Amino acid sequence: MGSTAFGNFHNFCRDSTLPVCNLFSESPTQQSKGSQLEGAGFGGCALTGITLSNGRNLSNLGSILLCGIAIFTTLFLLWRSDRKQAAVGRREFQLFLVGYIIVSICEIFTVGGFPLDRKVRIGFTAVHLGSIVATLWVLLLNGVVGYQLLDDGTPLSLGLILISAIAFFVGTGYVALDTAFGYTNTFHSSLSPPNNRNIALYVLYQLWPLICLAGFFVLETVLVIRVLGEKKPMLYLFAAALLFAIGQIFQYVISKHICQGTNGKIDGALFETLFTLVSVVMIWVFWSSITEDDWPMPVSEETTYNK
Repeated sequence: MGSTAFGNFHNFCRDSTLPVCNLFSESPTQQSKGSQLEGAGFGGCALTGITLSNGRNLSNLGSILLCGIAIFTTLFLLWRSDRKQAAVGRREFQLFLVGYIIVSICEIFTVGGFPLDRKVRIGFTAVHLGSIVATLWVLLLNGVVGYQLLDDGTPLSLGLILISAIAFFVGTGYVALDTAFGYTNTFHSSLSPPNNRNIALYVLYQLWPLICLAGFFVLETVLVIRVLGEKKPMLYLFAAALLFAIGQIFQYVISKHICQGTNGKIDGALFETLFTLVSVVMIWVFWSSITEDDWPMPVSEETTYNK
């Protein structure tokens, strides 16, 4: 019997559809039996989805379609962002959007329930986990960009964000691959039940993203209320936080009940993808609302007037 103690993934994998679960020995991916179908292999509700011919199944079709919608929606937001020539942190925010596109592409292959070679799915899983960590790190740094400690859009600003994000991406991806393939046997004990305990992945995948999100919301709250003296943008920021939280509740709490209630047709992953997408859109709306051309600028004491 697994537990939800620090570092343990077994119960999460039993009750939810998480990409990280593809790495563990109980998963259908590691057993070369197909995709990670919620609790299949971990003692939970097996997400079978739509029954096809020859005993095959297509699961998480809703998540796959929503990921496609997320990709096109984010491309539209990238285009809209590019048109805001005077917006503070425009290029930095576009890096966040690109990261979210990569996350959505990977989710199609890590959570999507269609046949895929074991090594390929694990490769996508490593990229998926690394992209999540790196993208949320970029989001946190976007919260810092608004304070104009460095000139936004410059090679220095973009370079620091990219280099640090790549470091998180590579580090998380390596831990994922080493866990699944056992290059060094450092994480070998985490592959098997009862707990699937992996401290490194737990910190990087479960805790660090939450820290980045909390940091972003705190930084933006201070910026909007104390620096800009505005209140309306906080409605958008609060909506983004609420929508993201609802998505996580569907993923971690309600998912197993949806799976059992629908006899394995759908689970909470579909709703988590939906609410995360809407949350990202609201973050863009928030960013857009505070990056108009009417930012308060310091008035020079040596202003001259032409008469």
